[in-house]
Amino acid sequence: MPKILSYQEASLQLTLTEKIGQLFMPAAFINDSEEEIQALEQLICENHVGGLCFFHSRSSAATNFEGKKKVIYNKESFRTLQNLIERYQKKAKHRLLIAIDAEWGLAMRIENTPQYPYAITMGAIQDNTDLVFQVGKNIAHDCKQAGIHYNLAPVVDINNNSKNPVIGYRSFGEDKINVTTNSLAYLKGMQSEGVIGSIKHFPGHGDTATDSHLGLPVIEKSKEELLNNELHPFRKLIEEGVDSVMVGHLCVPALSKGKQIPSSISKDMIKGVLRHELGFKGVVISDALNMHAVSKNYPVQGELEWLAFDAGNDILCFAEQIAAGIKMISEKATQAQIEEAFKRVWSLKEKAIRAEVGSHSDLSEPDQLNTEIAKASITMIQGNKDDIASFMKNGFIGITNHPETERSFLGILGDHHDFRTYSLKAVMGSSLEDIEKEGNILLSLEPPQVKPTNNFGFTEDEIHKINELINTKNVVLYLFGNPYALQLFDYHKAHSTVVAYQNLKVFQEVAASHFMGSIAAKGKLPVELQ
Repeated sequence: MPKILSYQEASLQLTLTEKIGQLFMPAAFINDSEEEIQALEQLICENHVGGLCFFHSRSSAATNFEGKKKVIYNKESFRTLQNLIERYQKKAKHRLLIAIDAEWGLAMRIENTPQYPYAITMGAIQDNTDLVFQVGKNIAHDCKQAGIHYNLAPVVDINNNSKNPVIGYRSFGEDKINVTTNSLAYLKGMQSEGVIGSIKHFPGHGDTATDSHLGLPVIEKSKEELLNNELHPFRKLIEEGVDSVMVGHLCVPALSKGKQIPSSISKDMIKGVLRHELGFKGVVISDALNMHAVSKNYPVQGELEWLAFDAGNDILCFAEQIAAGIKMISEKATQAQIEEAFKRVWSLKEKAIRAEVGSHSDLSEPDQLNTEIAKASITMIQGNKDDIASFMKNGFIGITNHPETERSFLGILGDHHDFRTYSLKAVMGSSLEDIEKEGNILLSLEPPQVKPTNNFGFTEDEIHKINELINTKNVVLYLFGNPYALQLFDYHKAHSTVVAYQNLKVFQEVAASHFMGSIAAKGKLPVELQ
C-alpha cells in the first residue's frame, strides 16, 4: 500500500503531468463489472489521478439523471466498497483521496449501512446542536471504516424555494443562522474523527426550481441580496476554517459581472468572490462535471476540465475526459497555476490520510441517536396536545397511504387503542359505510418520494381524496416525510397536523408516543409552508 509523501517530497518527486493528474477525481462505482473495474485501474495507473468519488452504480440517480435504468439492490455493497478501495489503492502510485456523498450517512449511496436523518429534520431541532455534532461524528466514523477520507457534505444551501427539485430536504432550512449553526456542528463532528468535509453548493443552490443535473439554474438576485443570505453560511464557515468548498453549476449574473456562465467555470465567482472577497484559502472542488448543466455544452474532449481548472477549481470531480483534460491543462496552464492547486490538494490529502484507521471496527448504531433526534424534531404545526387528547378519547379510525405493519405508526398505536385501520387505496376504491359514519380520522401519510417532482409521488386522485377527508372529517394528520409535501393538502383545515419528517421506524415510534401524550412536540418547522 503506497504511503503519502509530504508536500515537500511530492513537489520534488512528481512530474508536472503527475501533479495535474492529482487534481482529477473520476467516479468509481461500487457495483461495477470486473471489466469496468479493470478499466478504472488502468486509468489510475496511466493518469496518476489523485482521488476517486464513489457512487452506488452507473444506474443510480447521481449518474442516471433521467431515471430510465433500474438500480440493482446489492446487500453486500459495503463490503464490496471496502474491497474496491483497497484494490484501487494498490494500483495507485500515490495514495488516493477517497470521497463520497454521505450527507445522511453511507446509506445515501450504500445499502445496509447506517442512515441518519436528513438535514431538514435536524433543522427542526431547537437549541441542541450536540445532536447534529454526533450525527457528523458517527457518519465520519462509518466513512473511515470503509476507507473514505472525504465526505462531500454538508449542504449549506438555504432552501427558500419550495419547488427546489434537488436541494429541499438536504438543506437545514430557510433561515441562514439555523443553516450556518447546524452546518458548523455537523462539520465539527466530522472533524473530530479526522474526516474532511466540503460545504456545498457555492454560491447557493437553494433558490432555484431547476435541477442542475439536467439544466443550468439561473438565480436573478442582486449581489447585496446574495451576500446577505445565500453567501452567509459560506462566509461564516470559511471564517471557521472549513477545508473544502464545492462549487455548484449555477448561473448567478450578479456574481459574474453579468455573464451568463455556470459558477463552476466562472473565474469571477471562484477566484473573485470565493477566493478574494470571502478569503477562502482551502481546496475548491467542482460539483460533478458529468452534470448536464455544464457537460452538454462542451463536446470537445478536455475543454470542460480545462475551463473548470482555469476558473479556480482544484479538484475536478466526476471528470470524464481525464487524459484529454490533463493534456489540455498541461498545454494551457501556467506552472504557477498547477503548483498552487497541487499544493492545496496534496496538503488536504496529507491531512486526511493521517486520520486513516489501522484496522476496521463496527459501523455506528444509529437507532438511539435517531430516537433522540426524532424526539427533538417532531413538530406540531396545527392544533395542540389537548386537541389530540380529546380526539383520542372520542374514538377514531386510522387511514394510511403506506403498507401497515405492527412497527409502523398506526401499528404501534394498535397495541394501546382499539381502532380500525384502512388503506387509502381501499378508501378510494369503495364507499365504506364505516368511514362515512366516522367523524374522527387519524391520517398517517408517507410521501412516496422525498423530492417534489410529480407531487412527491402522490396521484391526483390521492390528493383529492385526502383533501376531501380533511375538509369533511375531524382529521389528525401525521406526516412522515418532507414537510413541503403538506402544501399539496389543506393541512391548515385539519384538526391537528404533526410533522415527523422521516419514515424510519424510530420516528414512527416517537410519533406514536406523541399522539398518546407521553412526549411533547419540541421541534419548529425549518421552512415556511404556503
